[in-house]
Amino acid sequence: MSHARQLGRDHWPFRHYKRGVGPASSPRAWAVAHWAAATPALPLLIIFVVVFTDLADGTGKIWLPLLAAAPALAAATSRPLGVLGVGLLASLLGAVIGVRHGMPVSELTVVLAALITVAGAGALASALRGRRERVLAAVRSVAETAQHALLKPVPETVGPFQVAVHYSAAAAEARIGGDLYALIPTPYGVRMIVGDVRGKGLPAVGTAALVLGVFREAAYDEPDLLDVVCRIERSLARNLGHDDFVTAVVAGYPEPGRLEMVNCGHAPPLMVRGTEVVAVDPVRPAPPIGLRALSGESPSLQVVPFGEGEQLLLYTDGVTEARDAGRAFYPLADGLSRHLCDDPARTLAALHEELLDHVGGRLHDDAALLLVRKPVVADPAVPAGPVPGGLALTGTCVVRPLTDLPEPAGGDALDDREGAA
Repeated sequence: MSHARQLGRDHWPFRHYKRGVGPASSPRAWAVAHWAAATPALPLLIIFVVVFTDLADGTGKIWLPLLAAAPALAAATSRPLGVLGVGLLASLLGAVIGVRHGMPVSELTVVLAALITVAGAGALASALRGRRERVLAAVRSVAETAQHALLKPVPETVGPFQVAVHYSAAAAEARIGGDLYALIPTPYGVRMIVGDVRGKGLPAVGTAALVLGVFREAAYDEPDLLDVVCRIERSLARNLGHDDFVTAVVAGYPEPGRLEMVNCGHAPPLMVRGTEVVAVDPVRPAPPIGLRALSGESPSLQVVPFGEGEQLLLYTDGVTEARDAGRAFYPLADGLSRHLCDDPARTLAALHEELLDHVGGRLHDDAALLLVRKPVVADPAVPAGPVPGGLALTGTCVVRPLTDLPEPAGGDALDDREGAA
């Protein structure tokens, strides 16, 4: 699944390999090997430097206090056993150096006591760190389960479409945020939604869960796409505050060649025909979901042709409002034209990489991309030729208004009608 693959890129699983000796080895050898595997190189390097300095010019006595840094550093990365092993090694070598230089017993005792104390404190800190890491792993496991329940992974094919999804949360350790998406097959064709909840954090996640729950239920029940939007509107009116809203594009594919869309204050989708990228601007803008009562305006239904080989990209403003160091927005239409191919997953992967390069490595807002493609069904009776509508198969990106699109056979290019409140 494309979404599941994408999420896995930011959180690589750790695989632990046991380093040990053969079955004929003694328990002491196994313990030494286990300790060596858990001990990082930097603490051992510090000990080696002090010992080498003493052997080279005989000044190791001066650097004995530096040995305490070894178990302190080991506490940041090693398990308690590794920290204690580093502390024991530092204490033994410190004692050898002290005796070699004839240090007074009282002075050497103070140094060794400091080493043992630091090692003990480091082992305790390592144990507490390990416990917190286990708790964090459990919490992240629960969060991943909640994420999959809210933003369900999308298969590579849904109905007649090839599908790919890419989602990035603004929070560094989060996998979900205020953006939402869903794409499901229904008795009335494939239906999809991409939206952006006002705000961030847990309140935005709760609103996104509410919208997705209502959409999945209404998409199966309502034959009319406008009725699906109206049910979401009524549900949000009962559950949201006065200043909360959701921008969204709801689309449906009820029959071959016919794509319906309802745009509620959201960024216009991008339609790909041949090598042209077309911005599908709403004919009559509608307010975001949750603000209809304030504006008194109802959403309208757009109908556009959508044939074989064409693609539709739905996205959130976290993509188009991403800025580079010069405060320039990311040119999504141009980027889509550069990375366009017949595999939606590859297209979105290339777009996401370019987007991260544009912003310098990290997005500061939630970003969602949903790309659907209607595969071409090969017909041996039809000779290869130009794409219908006179679009060549080679060329550069052209962004033009929706009114320039070729009209579908037997009807107008757009059908604008109001939905019931």
